[in-house]
Amino acid sequence: MDPLVIALLTVTALLAGIVDAIAGGGGLITLPALLTAGLPPHLALGTNKGQSVWGSGAALVAFWRAGRVDRKQALFAFPLGLVGSLIGAQLVLLIEPSALRPIVIAMLIGAAALLLVKKPQREGDDTEGRPWIAAALAIGIGCYDGFFGPGTGTFLIVGFVALCGRSMLRATADAKVVNFASNLAAVAAFAREGSVLWELALPMAAGQLVGGVIGVRLAIRGGAKLIRMMVLIVSGALVIKLGYDLV
Repeated sequence: MDPLVIALLTVTALLAGIVDAIAGGGGLITLPALLTAGLPPHLALGTNKGQSVWGSGAALVAFWRAGRVDRKQALFAFPLGLVGSLIGAQLVLLIEPSALRPIVIAMLIGAAALLLVKKPQREGDDTEGRPWIAAALAIGIGCYDGFFGPGTGTFLIVGFVALCGRSMLRATADAKVVNFASNLAAVAAFAREGSVLWELALPMAAGQLVGGVIGVRLAIRGGAKLIRMMVLIVSGALVIKLGYDLV
């Protein structure tokens, strides 16, 4: 592939890493870019996961080092997200994922409305002691990510805010635990099928690593207001894309 195209895709991955670290939805940027570069759909999907897992991993490490991740919750949320994603990947063989588009559109609109109506906890006032709800979100949304994917970060953030009583920043950090786990499972599945173009995925991964760290710093500095705005923007963009695909 043309070195200039690789360089442009790496910059694209950096921007996607920033967005994904704050609100999820980085695939909205990288997947169309990979398709535009000429990759067939199966390679574009696999390569997208092969590079995005580095961004979610970098964001998780940055949030962890900043003390924003619920470490007790992470002990069970990570393996449950991993298992959920593997289950979701198997469901693809039984159900046509495109059939979910109308449902996911409605869920995204509902999640955005819930975020507008429900006032998140302030930083430091987070509710503790809802492990079963967090566990259900980890395996359920992890399964969804392995099966379909769009909106995973949004659903995790809104779920942790609305059902677990988290602040926006803590919810974003905790979402990265599950998101990284489900991405790892997806990468393993795509790599096993030979659907990851590593010559492209690795340069883009460098962009994702930098973008993930920058995104976490912006999220911490911008706080709930920035995260909330970005989640709403990503939700709207996903609704438009899925609606377009449906039509």
